[in-house]
Amino acid sequence: MKIGILTGGGDCPGLNSVIRAIVRKSIDQKNEVVGIKYGWKGLLEKETMPLTLRSVSGILPKGGTMLGTSRTNPYKQKDGSELAKKNFKELGLDALAAIGGEDTLGVASKLYGEGLNVVGVPKTIDNDLAATDFTFGFDTAVNIVMGCIDRLHTTAESHNRIIVVEVMGRHAGWIATHAGIAGGADYILVPEIPINMDEVCQSLQARHDRGKNFSIVVVAEGAQFRNEDLKTQEKKLDEFGHVRLGGIGHKVGSLIEERTGFETRVTVLGHIQRGGSPSAFDRVLGTRYGVKAYELIKDKQFGKMVSLRGNKIIAVSLEEATAEIKTLDLDLYDLAKIFFR
Repeated sequence: MKIGILTGGGDCPGLNSVIRAIVRKSIDQKNEVVGIKYGWKGLLEKETMPLTLRSVSGILPKGGTMLGTSRTNPYKQKDGSELAKKNFKELGLDALAAIGGEDTLGVASKLYGEGLNVVGVPKTIDNDLAATDFTFGFDTAVNIVMGCIDRLHTTAESHNRIIVVEVMGRHAGWIATHAGIAGGADYILVPEIPINMDEVCQSLQARHDRGKNFSIVVVAEGAQFRNEDLKTQEKKLDEFGHVRLGGIGHKVGSLIEERTGFETRVTVLGHIQRGGSPSAFDRVLGTRYGVKAYELIKDKQFGKMVSLRGNKIIAVSLEEATAEIKTLDLDLYDLAKIFFR
């Protein structure tokens, strides 16, 4: 077989482990592998590179993706889906492994419905893809955020300040909550629950009243006040209809200082959360996903996505996997709330 691989959407640690695993397993079984560069954009423009044992050697510990990525949506291009199918055929591909989140895999699901031999690998740093317990990149991001919170504790305590930390999480507060619990945050704000500044300020005031002269507040970028729009860097939409989020941390920080009188600073972690070497968990998970993706292709189980359920790697339908967002488990948030005082 000739197998194509592409990575779409935002980059995250662990992508290269998936690519490496698919290539190693495929070549071991005497197949040819080609990389589609820059996500769906590469398929539309037939921009490819050969993937060999040599080309994937040494990529396991590297962050990002050796194939490059983009947020290109073939269904937003004139005759894009037809061009994708035409180029798939002209490239001589027998199957394609699409590695990405809800947007990339949503395209994969549609193309499968139109006859393309596609399998999916779940990738979202936000961990909000349905039908899988965890996505690679999430564990690395949580550890990065936790480390930053650890460092912010010392400067907040030294200056008797409140520090607001804005983290990733467009639709779901998985990173904010996991990292907040692990880093000992004093309040966590997530997209699933509208922000109540009265409660936030009362909690922070109570800490100060009992002698705690500093606090850390973690807020997900997609958190918002009831009946208010999301805070954005710009209103321009990408090809999947998303805006660039950012600014909620500064809004929350200014309100805290205004209402409590406590000196407040804001740290926006942004793309720091995406960068660097993947954790051991993400390297292993990505490797397991890659091997399973090859097995689905070998067995002609197209239209499927690999998934972690418990400690097992299974296959679920792309349609099921992209049907809805996996929002935060509110039992976990209730656990975090024990420490909001």
